[in-house]
Amino acid sequence: MQTLTLQQLADAIGADVQGDPALPIQGVATLASAKPGHIAFLANEKYRSQLDSSQASAVIVAPDVDVPDGMAALRMKNPYAGFAKVAQLLDTTPKPADGIHPSAQVHATAKIGQNVSIGANAVIAEQVELADNVTVGVGCYIGPNTRIGVGTQLWQHVVIYHNCVIGENCLVHAGTVIGADGFGWANEGGKWIKIPQLGRVVIGNRVDIGASTTIDRGALDDTIISDGVIIDNQCQIAHNVFIDEDTAIAGCTVLAGSCRIGKRCLIGGATAINGHISVCDDVQISGFSMVIKEITEPGAYASGIPAAPQREWRRNGARYRQLDDLFQRVKKIEKQLNN
Repeated sequence: MQTLTLQQLADAIGADVQGDPALPIQGVATLASAKPGHIAFLANEKYRSQLDSSQASAVIVAPDVDVPDGMAALRMKNPYAGFAKVAQLLDTTPKPADGIHPSAQVHATAKIGQNVSIGANAVIAEQVELADNVTVGVGCYIGPNTRIGVGTQLWQHVVIYHNCVIGENCLVHAGTVIGADGFGWANEGGKWIKIPQLGRVVIGNRVDIGASTTIDRGALDDTIISDGVIIDNQCQIAHNVFIDEDTAIAGCTVLAGSCRIGKRCLIGGATAINGHISVCDDVQISGFSMVIKEITEPGAYASGIPAAPQREWRRNGARYRQLDDLFQRVKKIEKQLNN
């Protein structure tokens, strides 16, 4: 377990110290669960009452927040971001692999950088390039001619097909598939003709991809995930999608083929975005939304139907089916009144 002083943490996250700079900190915790040696954080006034009773040795707070006597503090404008950075410094998550396991199959033409780790039963195909400090977990498959940048980590059973490019310092969680065929078919006389998917998946730097997500390769051009994008578990990114920098996509979202998502967008869980449309920068889409046309103005959008008591929902459903009839009746009455 790593131990850092309060001053070392303050220097790393750009915070001001209140209390003993030499105070040792061994881990992070919530205000409610913290023990001596832990540092907690307060970023939401909802949890303000927990501060007085917390056993944390220190807390990350905004500059104007009072802390109990005897509790040290790191003060900064964004305590939640500070907590995230401290959690990284004190992270105890094990690496997906350590060293190159004897059962790993590495093709003779693969280029392996310095300090690369490859787990048991992983397969590294021909002409693969793994840069320095790459970690490939147990049972992964890296297809021919794929390149993976410095410091990227793949957890267990990740599959990356041929010719893909993964940037630096990315994290790909277990069971994710990158570079499978997009859903490209032509119809002739009621019979489906498969269209070979000849593009790649190109992923930028500092991209985080959750477990069991699928990112399909492009049909002719590439599917592109830009720098700083974060994608949650069980998402489907179809062929030729383009996602711009620092966009966040929550779980079970589906992006249909050739849609384009702008920078810094926040897409809620189980959202579906239609193919061949664009979403501009700085858009927030609520969970369970269905986006069927382009969004050209920044802002918040929603289309999901909130849960309601079943009887109320059934009544509203019945009335919804009557809307067109009601509209026609009102239109007829308006016409009569105007005459």
